[in-house]
Amino acid sequence: MKILIKNGHVIDPLTDRDGCFDVLIEKGRIQKVAESLDDAAERVIDAAGCYVMPGFIDLHVHLRDPGLEYKETLKTGGEAAARGGVTTICAMPNTKPVIDDGEKVAEVHKRAKTECPVNVIQVGAVTKGQEGAELSDIEGMAQAGCHAISEDGKSVMNASLYRKAMGLAKENGISVFAHCEDITMVEGGVMNADENAERLGLKGITNSVEDVIVARDILLAKETGVRLHLCHCSTEDSVKMVAAAKKEGLLVTGEVCPHHFILTSDDIREDDGNYKMNPPLRSRADVEALREGLKNGVMDVISTDHAPHAAKEKDKSIAQAAFGIVGLETSAALTYTYLVKTGILSVMDMAEKMSYNPSKILGLSEKGSVSEGKIADVVIFDPNRTYRIDKDTFKSKGRNTPFDGFEVSGEVTYTLVDGEVVYEAV
Repeated sequence: MKILIKNGHVIDPLTDRDGCFDVLIEKGRIQKVAESLDDAAERVIDAAGCYVMPGFIDLHVHLRDPGLEYKETLKTGGEAAARGGVTTICAMPNTKPVIDDGEKVAEVHKRAKTECPVNVIQVGAVTKGQEGAELSDIEGMAQAGCHAISEDGKSVMNASLYRKAMGLAKENGISVFAHCEDITMVEGGVMNADENAERLGLKGITNSVEDVIVARDILLAKETGVRLHLCHCSTEDSVKMVAAAKKEGLLVTGEVCPHHFILTSDDIREDDGNYKMNPPLRSRADVEALREGLKNGVMDVISTDHAPHAAKEKDKSIAQAAFGIVGLETSAALTYTYLVKTGILSVMDMAEKMSYNPSKILGLSEKGSVSEGKIADVVIFDPNRTYRIDKDTFKSKGRNTPFDGFEVSGEVTYTLVDGEVVYEAV
């Protein structure tokens, strides 16, 4: 279908295009971007007052499929992504079974083409069964198009084994996505180690649980030369270490999730499992460091760590609840409300961190841009819409969010994948 998007404010980090342009899409590609286009099209979308941006690419999503479909499926996760303007998902491998060989990667990719409205890149596990004892089929998974390996949900605590995995990732041209958590230091912690944990009578998780592994993984990446992407960074020292790695010229990038750049442990007023995530909500100083890191370009990516759970797994004490928060349907509005409207980021920065930079990390040269010849993965975002987040309207099976009821600005009105409209706001 030929689609003409008229009167939109195009934001494109690749070309630095920032102004009112029309966009012509045909055969899944962006054919023209110009100040005024009158080409005949089967569909014309009036994007007046809206931003037209490259579709968001979320490097960190738990689709729970296969094996945990009661939490989420390829279909429901994809529908949630489309509603949130996310056109490409990196699916974490901690499913049942764990995605640890090329055949499993290929099977998810095959199913996603028919079951999911957005693009899915299945990430492969570092070790078989994520048991930390034996390396997965890294070469086979790379050949099947995994783009990255990750032990997300935990760290590979055997540094020697992890170094070998990094070497194989480097040889096969893929990245390592690192969940940084020294499990030997968690000691039953369930939230940030501070006065709020003491007030609620809960065990705390110190910043060093994350920071020790961030330091280790950067050093291993330096030795092996692999591209290292640090997932869900939550501490001030993580930002400092990413900055130091970049200064040294290492291939190290870092992501921040909306819950970590918005909320602190002070926001946990009562013992509510919806505030339990890993890493936990940290201090105000950590939040300010993360925001500054995003502003000055040290932190490259905004991802969600979308982690849906059934209500029975979250509607309990923080001590007993599962770790995790959903985010696919709220990340754009939260980013716009708390970072763009406050002047921390520009809209161009938002597009860069939610689409362009992720595309570069994944090596997706045909995505992450609204420019001629690129794949037509596009989001139309209305910054003028103000509303309250309502978890009961989510497309995701997961309702586990502390942002329910938050007033936000900015709503995705259209999402296009490969030049086809996969979501349209009612």
